[in-house]
Amino acid sequence: MLNKALRLLRVFNDYKSNFLAERLEISTSYLSEIESGKKVPSLELLQKYAKVFEIPLSTILLMSEGFEKEPDNFKAQLSKVLMKFLEKVEEQGDPEKV
Repeated sequence: MLNKALRLLRVFNDYKSNFLAERLEISTSYLSEIESGKKVPSLELLQKYAKVFEIPLSTILLMSEGFEKEPDNFKAQLSKVLMKFLEKVEEQGDPEKV
C-alpha cells in the first residue's frame, strides 16, 4: 500500500509525474514503477519524499500501513481515514474543492 500512498500524495499536491521525479532525482519511469507497486522505494528515497512534501517520514509510513491486517488498531484506522481522504481528493481533481 506504500505505492498507493505515494501516488495519492503526488496527486493531492497536484504534482505531475515528471515534476516529482525531477524533485526526487529519479526518472519518470522509475516513479511510475514505484507508484504501480512494481518497485519498492529505498529508505533514502522515502526521506526525499518526506522532504519534498514537507511531512515527516513517519506520516508517509503511517498512511501506507496495512490497515486491513489490524482493523482494531488506532494507527490502522487513522491510516484508513487518511487514504480515503486522499482518494476523495483525487476523485475531485482539485485539492481546493475538498
